[in-house]
Parts: sequence; C-alpha cells; structure tokens
Amino acid sequence: MISWQSLARATVVRFFSVMAAMVAMGVSGGAGFAQDWPKAEPKAVGLDAGKLAAFDADLAGGSYGLVDSIMVIRCGKQAYAKNYEHDYGKIYGDRAKTAGPLNHNVSGEYNYFSTEFHPYYRHRDVHTMQSVSKTVTSVTFGAAMLRGDFPKDLQTPILKYFSDYKIANLDDRKRRIKLIDLLTMTAGLEWHEDLAYDDPKNSADVMEATHDWVQYVIDQPMVEEPGKKFVYSSGVTQLLSHIFKQATHKTVEEYAVEHVFKPLGMHYYWKHTPTGLPDTEGGLYLSTSNLAKIGALYLHGGSWNGQQIVSGEWVKESVKPHVQVAEDGYKYAFQWWLAPHGQSPERLAWAARGFGGQGLTVVPEYELIAVQTGWSILPSTEGKRNDELKRLLEAVDTQFKCAQ
Repeated sequence: MISWQSLARATVVRFFSVMAAMVAMGVSGGAGFAQDWPKAEPKAVGLDAGKLAAFDADLAGGSYGLVDSIMVIRCGKQAYAKNYEHDYGKIYGDRAKTAGPLNHNVSGEYNYFSTEFHPYYRHRDVHTMQSVSKTVTSVTFGAAMLRGDFPKDLQTPILKYFSDYKIANLDDRKRRIKLIDLLTMTAGLEWHEDLAYDDPKNSADVMEATHDWVQYVIDQPMVEEPGKKFVYSSGVTQLLSHIFKQATHKTVEEYAVEHVFKPLGMHYYWKHTPTGLPDTEGGLYLSTSNLAKIGALYLHGGSWNGQQIVSGEWVKESVKPHVQVAEDGYKYAFQWWLAPHGQSPERLAWAARGFGGQGLTVVPEYELIAVQTGWSILPSTEGKRNDELKRLLEAVDTQFKCAQ
C-alpha cells in the first residue's frame, strides 16, 4: 500500500500544477466567472419571480437539506441565482477528526467532512460535483469520439483494455461486458451502492478505501448478464477512466481540459485515485456557473460558440433512454439521468446528479437549465422534500418562446 504521506506530497505537487494550468488557460478561479451568463429578470424570460422566490425561501429554510447554491438559466440568460451559507466546520467538525466511512484519510482529500476539501476545494469557488463527474466523463468520451481519438464502437468488449490485469472471478459473462454496458450501468457486476454512503458495506465506500480502484471493481463477481439490469455503480465509471487512458494515452482530465473545459472557459479541480487516475466517479469540482455550461452545451447539440465540442449524434444517444430505473419513473442513458415530467412519459428532463445535493437539470423544450449544489451527506442533514424539478417547472411560462 502507498503511504498517505506520499499521497499528501503528491497532492500538494499536483495542486500547484493544476493551478498553473488554470492560469495558463486564463481561468484562475476568480470571482469574475459569476459574470459568464448575461442576466435577465425572471419575467423577461418567461419565469414567475414569485414562485422562484418561494422556492428560494424553502431552500434557505432547510426544506431541501443543506443547499449551497441555485442558478436558473432560461433562453441563455441567468434569471435567478442564490448562494446559501452553512458552517460545515460546526456541522461535520467532529466527524472530520475520526477515520471511518466517508473519511478514509483524515488529513486528505477523501475526508468528506473536511472543510478544506468539501464541499468547496480549499475555500475557492469550485464546488464538489460528486457523481456529476460521471456525466462530464461521458461528455469527454463524446469529445474524443468526435476527434477520432476514441473508437466509436460501443459494442467493444471491455477486457480488450485489461490485458495487463490479472482478473478475479473471470467468466464468460464478464468477457461479454461491453463499453455501452459501463455507460448505462448495466455491467452485471456485483455492486451495493444502494446503501447509505456512511455504511461501511457500501461498495463505493469500500472501493475508495482500496489502493487500486480499477482492480477492485473489475475483480467483482458477475451477478447478471451484461446489458440486462441497471445497477447504479460508481465503480463502472471508474473503469471508464482506465479504459479512456488505455485507448487515448491521455487521462479523462487531460482530454477534458483541452477539448471541453478550455473552449467553454471553465475552471476546475479534479481529484485523483491512489494510482493516479482521475476520479471520474466523483472527484470533479466546478463552479455553479461553469456546470451550467455543460447543460447549455447539450441543449445546443454539442456546439459552443460555433465550435462543435461533441457531435450532435453523441448528444442524442447520451440523453436517449437506454434502461429503466426502478426509481420514480427515471430512465438512464450515457451517465445521464432522465427525469419524467408533465403528462407525457416521453417528456424527459436531462439530469446529472451527485451525492450531497449536486444537480444539473436541462428541460430542452423550455430552454431551461438549473444547477443546484449542496452538502447533505448524512441522513440527519437531508431535506424532507424531493420535488425540485416540479418546483422549477411551476415557475415556467410554457407558452413563452425564447428569441432566436
């Protein structure tokens, strides 16, 4: 096992490398990024200010747990944005001092209770995205496919990329796992992430306590035929991190910086696993404003300021229902959740969701983008309500048309 002291030194070196890269990109993390979106009064873009204010009051009052920010964009304009302050040192301070679930390294980045690393990275404006990282990973795969740097054939068996691995529990079903099965979380590997994240038996928690996350995941026994059953798994997204590097000889982070973050003018931080791979299952940090850009990118068919970042075909496939989820009618696509709304089951909002209250929601027919961040990571800090999409849609004038 690598020592945590070595990891700490590596983290310091990497932190300053990333900061230097940010400066080189002209995205040093300053507050100026709050001006990325032109502003408009809610009424000017077909939103009800009173209903948004009522929603805001409930957010501030704790009805939705520990919410850190909300931003609502319609017709390409920021119509509503609020930040909420919480004393996380007081809320989680005692737990930050003791190793255990959600705190495998008291002095490091995987201490989810440490205010140095969560929810904001070292008190900057980049907020942990948690599993929204999965969606951005999918975006990066699309960017690589557009440029011919990653094969477009999603039927490729994944073991092609594990020739150097000695794999446990290897059987014919594992040999049949394809790339599309990882993207849609239908790999068939045994995984238990339906438990609370502070439960020591949660598979994601166990994975993060190991040295080689990829080895841990690929060694899991098969319990289903690949492609048949949705099982939410942070582990399979981490396999995508390994596969991407094998295929492109660049990490997901390196590629995203050059072909997604830089053209979109996004600053970020991205945690790495003990073996050095980007933590694609939950390690990305973005500002609220920058996360909204991912929604706008897909809303406009993968194009940003006239530049095609991902193909329109990838966007369509990424938000097309691929598998049913046994959760309130949700469906799942390529690391995107699809949330039903309205009277028709075909009406689906595209959503990226993350532990603690992270969320990006796109309602394409209304040209609506909403971002929410938070840090409700224990059952005692979770809100009672879970109707954010409904509350947002109640504020939408469905007859309003954005100017072209």
